[in-house]
Amino acid sequence: MNTKDLIALGVPPGEPMRRGIAFIADFVLKGGDKTQLPAEVEAVVRAPADFAADELRGEFAKALLKSPKPITAAPAPWQQWGEGLEPEAINQMARACQLPVSVAGALMPDAHVGYGLPIGGVLATDNAVIPYAVGVDIACRMKMTVLDLPVRDLDRRRERLIKAIEDETRFGIGAHFKEPRQHPVLDADWNVSPVTKLRKGRAWSQLGTSGSGNHFVEFGLFTAREKINGLEPGEYVALLSHSGSRGTGAAVCEHYSKLAMDLHPELPKELKHLAWLSLDSAEGQEYWAAMELMGQYAAANHALIHQHIAGHLRLQVLLDLENHHNFAWQERHLIGGVERDVVVHRKGATPAGVGVLGIIPGSMASPGFVVRGRGNDASLRSASHGAGRVMSRKKATATFEWHKVNRVLREAGVHLLSAGLDEVPMVYKDIHQVMAAQSDLVETLGQFDPKLVKMAPHGERPED
Repeated sequence: MNTKDLIALGVPPGEPMRRGIAFIADFVLKGGDKTQLPAEVEAVVRAPADFAADELRGEFAKALLKSPKPITAAPAPWQQWGEGLEPEAINQMARACQLPVSVAGALMPDAHVGYGLPIGGVLATDNAVIPYAVGVDIACRMKMTVLDLPVRDLDRRRERLIKAIEDETRFGIGAHFKEPRQHPVLDADWNVSPVTKLRKGRAWSQLGTSGSGNHFVEFGLFTAREKINGLEPGEYVALLSHSGSRGTGAAVCEHYSKLAMDLHPELPKELKHLAWLSLDSAEGQEYWAAMELMGQYAAANHALIHQHIAGHLRLQVLLDLENHHNFAWQERHLIGGVERDVVVHRKGATPAGVGVLGIIPGSMASPGFVVRGRGNDASLRSASHGAGRVMSRKKATATFEWHKVNRVLREAGVHLLSAGLDEVPMVYKDIHQVMAAQSDLVETLGQFDPKLVKMAPHGERPED
């Protein structure tokens, strides 16, 4: 039995779930019949008081007795893609579906633990938006441009490509340009929220930059398997970037998450990061407008990175693709056999409606993919946003050494300009397994193999 099985039997997330898993392990270790486990668990869930003094079942039963009552009688239905996901990520998804505003959910095969909703979690709600279900890095997104550069120049003119990245991008916490770049997003209404109004100047200084963590700008070999928006099948040089709305987006999330928590003091502590704002409220409308602005701002950051690098190299763009994966959308979905209007949060998940193009990266040494959505209603027309982590940043830094990592990169033909040890290839799942687990959600149109990668070194705080 696994976490999903226990959830189906009515075991609440949190301590009851942990005690339930421990009970199963002890039951099997002491020679219990595995086929009887569902009945055993169900019996304790149904009448925990009857088992509180039981030597084998007591801790599980007491955890059930102490568990707060569900805040909704019937949790929203949800499905999971992929196996071997972190139990706590599954718990987070189950908790999210207990909210009274939740309608349906889905957990992607790259899922791992996040704040509130797991990364890789998709949640549909009724007329409500959850800031932490959108995510801290609002509108974090992917962008790929295919350039009219001969494939052989990836090696032959490597230094020229390196100079273009180094001159035209900035990475790390606080990264900015001495001479701010220009974009029409600056003409948008930044007074929609006191947060965006206050931070417009800083956001302007950071236009065209990327943050830290898993954000990157990289050149690679793109293989189009079929015609994509006019681009013929074949091999090309492409530029791929991943980043979001920088510190301004994080400030928007922090402000409205705290506001939502203050408005919902009734939520138990394990649900507090899932506090919501009604879209009928002034606060909900204000957050929504700020979120939309951050979507425009994140898109502008990518647009400037690609525009300036292509301009630096004097190259033409042959194909331009992009998509958000930390956002909320007002959409109409078939849920429980009935079409209804819902708010779909995709926290680390890629939109995958019928025919919708998206980009799903792997790691710095594994391929990413251009995909076309199949419009699977069960997943709320969503797919994964990447490979997904298998290790915390702290553990990664303590585990790996650069001389061993560099061997892996050389074997993959990757030249790394900069990155932290917490982003090395081994901290990610096998992207091929992730893609196989979601073959009913997307179809693959092309493959991107990284060749020249830049990320922010761990803890980097550049001055320029």
